[in-house]
Amino acid sequence: MFLLTVLILLIRNHSRQQYNAQNLIKIGAILLPIVFLSLTFFMSYSFGLNAKLKQELSEKNFNTDKTLLNVLNPFLYPNTSYNSETLFNVTNILYPKPYPVIEVKDTVFYDLGNKESFSLQSAYYSIDTLKMLTSAYEKLKSATNSAYELFGFDQKELQKRIISKSTSKDSTEIIFKGSAVSPQYDDSICVFLENKTLISPVNGQTVAKQQRQNAIERYKLLYKLNKDSLLNSFKKLDTLLKKYNIESSINPVALTQDVFHFRDKNQDQLDQIRNSFDRHALIEKINTLNRLFYHPGYFHSSIRKIFFIVLFSTWLFGFAIFVLATFIRKSKQSKPDTINQ
Repeated sequence: MFLLTVLILLIRNHSRQQYNAQNLIKIGAILLPIVFLSLTFFMSYSFGLNAKLKQELSEKNFNTDKTLLNVLNPFLYPNTSYNSETLFNVTNILYPKPYPVIEVKDTVFYDLGNKESFSLQSAYYSIDTLKMLTSAYEKLKSATNSAYELFGFDQKELQKRIISKSTSKDSTEIIFKGSAVSPQYDDSICVFLENKTLISPVNGQTVAKQQRQNAIERYKLLYKLNKDSLLNSFKKLDTLLKKYNIESSINPVALTQDVFHFRDKNQDQLDQIRNSFDRHALIEKINTLNRLFYHPGYFHSSIRKIFFIVLFSTWLFGFAIFVLATFIRKSKQSKPDTINQ
């Protein structure tokens, strides 16, 4: 309506004047931002969508949902994913102590004369941290007995085990390989602790802090709290999936039974866990909500192409009408002059 009014006034008041090509170009340039302003409803759509989202789902509730998903994430992978050493590995365990651990692979030759006869063996060590005054560390490096009393191994072995060392002002922090750990014989862990991936980090918190906190909560659900605690968590998950319109066949009772079964029994049959739902759709939904909450593109890419097509089409149409009206009026004004001659 605004654009139509401007176009009518432009034709009524300016089409009678004699314009050369340069002046017409100037009018066309002025008309372009007017058309742009008149089409701002494209952007107001995104503003409205963002406002509607925050009315239906607060940021606090959204973060609560993400925290629940991150804690339960290791229980929710497609069946075949449990065979992935990248996703599920003891080096991903963050809790309880002595975890996390570091893996050290060593090549063992069975026949020194035959280099093809060998195997790779893995050993695991706890990742320990020691912070001390730099002056004390310098003394420690020169005192072999002190190193043995403090770490249980000599100075030479300590230097081999150091993972990283950093100095800040007058203190030194050493991260080193500590005591040997045997995860394969550890009954206090299971496959569900071997994953630290987040479905979506909570905004404003470090990923490492969230991963450790989620690991602690997950361990409590598996080993410290009663089964009803995990059952209630899966019931919340079921409600969450329905809220986000995610297709799911998860039965909280059945999934709770499966989790405790595979915690204690043969974990090679994890492909039978009953946790089927549309994981891809859930992740897409969460990513979309993250974008709307924290990166609200009011000139969104999905409407950008349409916007410019409509913008230039409308501008070209309006400018063509103005040029045509100017030409018609110019022709009418020239006819009486011709007759009078």
